[in-house]
Amino acid sequence: MKNNRQAMVVTIIKEQVIGTQEELGEALKIKGVLVTQATLSRDIKELGLIKIPTPDGYYRYSLPQDRTPGDVLRRAQRMFQDAVISVDFAENIIVVKTTGGSAQGVADALDDLDWPEVVGTDAGDNTILMVIRNKETVSEVLKRFNQLRR
Repeated sequence: MKNNRQAMVVTIIKEQVIGTQEELGEALKIKGVLVTQATLSRDIKELGLIKIPTPDGYYRYSLPQDRTPGDVLRRAQRMFQDAVISVDFAENIIVVKTTGGSAQGVADALDDLDWPEVVGTDAGDNTILMVIRNKETVSEVLKRFNQLRR
């Protein structure tokens, strides 16, 4: 639940101008997720959201522009440990099975890692398809996945 909710928060602030926790809570409510102010506050802190000025003189939530590689890696590890059920592959495609509703959040975390071997990801509700540049590098990506699970 937490990973899904936080992935939704990231999506919302990327797509909408959200200036307050109340507005963010309402946007989540529209998507069918009810949260308390305390939970929302924790999510904002854990995601490292910041407020940036808008052209009209207000402020909005944004992702920090200077996330360190360590921040990105820790998020991916947390998402992998919490939500990934299994990983399999065929040729140059890796299939990651997640708990229900977690695939998009996990895929977002994997995309943030920006591994050169990965052409792209596509996520459904509980399945992620990753296209790997060539089948010779699939084993390297799988090895990194094992490190994320530790």
